[in-house]
Amino acid sequence: MDMDMEQQRFPLPQVLIAFLLGGVLVALVFVGMDGRIPSRSGSTGSGALAPLPVISSQEELITQTVRRADPAVVSVIITKDLPKLTQVYEDVLPDNPFFRGFSVQIPRLQQQGTEKREVGGGTAFFVSADGLLMTNKHVVSDEKAEYTILLNDGTRLSARVAALDPVNDIALLKVSGKDFTALPIAQNDDIQLGQTAITIGNALGEFRNTVSVGVVSGLQRSITAGDAGGGGSERLDQIIQTDAAINSGNSGGPLLSSNGEVIGMNTAVSSVGQNIGFALPARELRRVLSSYQKNGRIVRPFIGVRYAPVTPELKEKNKLTVDYGVLILRGEQPADLAVMPGSPADKAGILENDIILEADGQKLTSGVSLQQIIVNKSVGDTITLRVLSKGKEKTVTVKLEEWEE
Repeated sequence: MDMDMEQQRFPLPQVLIAFLLGGVLVALVFVGMDGRIPSRSGSTGSGALAPLPVISSQEELITQTVRRADPAVVSVIITKDLPKLTQVYEDVLPDNPFFRGFSVQIPRLQQQGTEKREVGGGTAFFVSADGLLMTNKHVVSDEKAEYTILLNDGTRLSARVAALDPVNDIALLKVSGKDFTALPIAQNDDIQLGQTAITIGNALGEFRNTVSVGVVSGLQRSITAGDAGGGGSERLDQIIQTDAAINSGNSGGPLLSSNGEVIGMNTAVSSVGQNIGFALPARELRRVLSSYQKNGRIVRPFIGVRYAPVTPELKEKNKLTVDYGVLILRGEQPADLAVMPGSPADKAGILENDIILEADGQKLTSGVSLQQIIVNKSVGDTITLRVLSKGKEKTVTVKLEEWEE
């Protein structure tokens, strides 16, 4: 997200001519000698045209939804100052009288200043008429990059990162202007398996505002998502699975219901499966937008632990005595500590290799996420945890604090 074979390309005028000539040829084949088009159901003798297929009410609903939503979806263009390399030549013959009069040079690259170059792209969508947009955090996380949004009419606007969600893969951008078309975020979380799901996005960073239609394939999925460049990973819980096509560049685009509400934000795709994409649910988008509008930043409570849900595989690998809960463990990088020093969990005495079995009386299983329990609380709230530590169970109370980078 390659074939060695070179793809053959045709100039646009030739392509258009080919299509037009093809249309003429088809017309000549199907138009009778008397200039009439035969009936599809056979010869009726009346010369009447066959009726056009009727567009279903569902198709009409989808096309109307796309027309309304399209102006609100934009492409995000990422540019950076990169070294400007030019080719220079240097003499490789030694300073020897025998080689006098000869000149043999080899080329090499030399940096001459810097230049702005496009290094990536994604998708975003307006959530307010005054220029506030929502996208994925991984799309705009490079502090050294510059971000430009490309409207559907070709207008380019400089964008700044207004806020980054410290917990989820969500970010807010801001552009100058007013009267932008904004998409409504669904207030009802009653999403059904099999309901229509529509995506609009900058597919492959090249085909902007590409539309695809599918269904909601799964709910409350938990995955570990990482970028293709190996720049890190994060745990995503309680997210939506869809078979609507999500490609590189679609990140940050809306997942829409057939009535035009945002039911999710496209954020990940399976690298091994087909038509398996994932979107953050609307409730998370509402929390982020509400927090920003209230505080001018995204406020999230946290306890400060890194964990993995206990699965049969994890139980066997680590020889655990329980088959549920979350295991507190460090990440792959040296800085990925199991318990953040000075965090609420650290203050409460939670240790690496502890297993949190319950949170506020709820048993932590594949259907009940610790993260989801925490994000439903506010900074300053307390959470009661039942913990298995060094073979013994204990109950601890943790006071949630605000996450700060």
